[in-house]
Amino acid sequence: MRHDYRLLEKARLLAGLVSEVAMKNLEIGLLGGLSVRHAGHPVKLPASRKARAMLAFLMLTGKPQHRERLCDLFWEGPDDPRGALRSAIWKLRRLLNDPEAERIVADREWVRFEPVSTKVDYLNLTERAKRDEALAGQEFSDVRAALDQPLLAGLDLPDHPEYQAWLTAMRDEAETLRARLLPDLSARTGTPLDKPSQLHLARQQIGFADARDGTRIAWARIGSGPPLLKAANWLNHLELDWDSEVWSPLFQELARDHCLIRYDERGNGMSDWEVDNLGFDAFVTDLEGVVKQSGVAQFPLLGISQGAAVAIEYAARNPDRVSHLILWGGYAAGWRADEESAESRAEREALITLVANGWGRDDSSYRNLFSRALIPGATDAERTAFDEFQRKTVSPTNAARFLETFADIDVRNRLSAIQCPTLVMHARGDQRVPVAKGAELASRISGAEFVTLPTDNHLLLGREHSSELFVAHVRQFLSSDTGS
Repeated sequence: MRHDYRLLEKARLLAGLVSEVAMKNLEIGLLGGLSVRHAGHPVKLPASRKARAMLAFLMLTGKPQHRERLCDLFWEGPDDPRGALRSAIWKLRRLLNDPEAERIVADREWVRFEPVSTKVDYLNLTERAKRDEALAGQEFSDVRAALDQPLLAGLDLPDHPEYQAWLTAMRDEAETLRARLLPDLSARTGTPLDKPSQLHLARQQIGFADARDGTRIAWARIGSGPPLLKAANWLNHLELDWDSEVWSPLFQELARDHCLIRYDERGNGMSDWEVDNLGFDAFVTDLEGVVKQSGVAQFPLLGISQGAAVAIEYAARNPDRVSHLILWGGYAAGWRADEESAESRAEREALITLVANGWGRDDSSYRNLFSRALIPGATDAERTAFDEFQRKTVSPTNAARFLETFADIDVRNRLSAIQCPTLVMHARGDQRVPVAKGAELASRISGAEFVTLPTDNHLLLGREHSSELFVAHVRQFLSSDTGS
């Protein structure tokens, strides 16, 4: 009997040690997408994006939340929000609680997260910042790699504005943490934050594709890896882009891990300027011609500004070709189609007339109207360079024709046809296309993620942190499952 008792005690002690080891190996990642590892192995989180978002909310707020509050944040609606909350709590408790560690704690009124023997990457970095710890070597590189990832990527809920506002505030805090840590760390270790890109010296391959009406469309590829195709937008030039302070850093970064394929829209850049048709449908068929000429079968498609509408229409027509859709600064309907006020319409019509008459002058004041709206955060030198870039890229006549076409864009009835995973991103202070236009896109594309970045620039400047965040979101989106 005594022998059996001792064996039983040993078994209990061993079970306790195993439980303790498991508890001390729960690691939660918030930078990038939400991830959980238990005893070194990934934990498959609930498929529901709302359940995952609630877990992140509980961890970052660090205090008990009333059940009614959680229902209002995540499940407000005509269905059964309390039942949905109960289901989410049950799934999270089942995944994260140990016999010795109750991490998801819930009673009839309150729910909280207890970080028992749990490491959370973002919270650990926050504590390090408070302690002003110096890092060096590989540890420095690891910290920078972590902070270069967007906080809670993939957990946006565009239809839940209160939660979305909280998430935006948390991402602002993450950027503040990055700004606080990385310059200090760089000064202490002497490690440069950025290395000069070798892609600037790489030779891009430029070719030409014939559109259906015979228009010659210039296109290029650069980089290696899986394809990433970018739809054309205002304004592009395959060669001048590589010296542009707007486009060059972004394109170089995207080409680090992809074969980046892009082209010049008809009427500008290196494509034919003398064309009869500068209509929206021609823009879409030009993209179709480039896809055919490049030989890629399936690919992620990036649309920027009015190029987002072209990408949407192409994806709706070719659901088997587009694996992922990425939209920045986009809109579904131009100002003529979107029922703007008579005063606003008159101003925009007058602007088209001004562009037609003054675009090509040595005086850059007309082109500067666009530069100030597109990149309000630019320096005078950056704006002057972009003014000259615009002059070299398109004729006055075609600039006015482009604006006419953009005004009539309307792909609202195509949004429901998008079948691929979609990431919609927008500048919070966008003066050219209000952020509400991006939110509308995301809300009408099934399952789309919506991310806002802390910039006023409609076109991202390569030197700004939002450009880094944009690339980080793209990489995370293309490398992860996007189920909701």
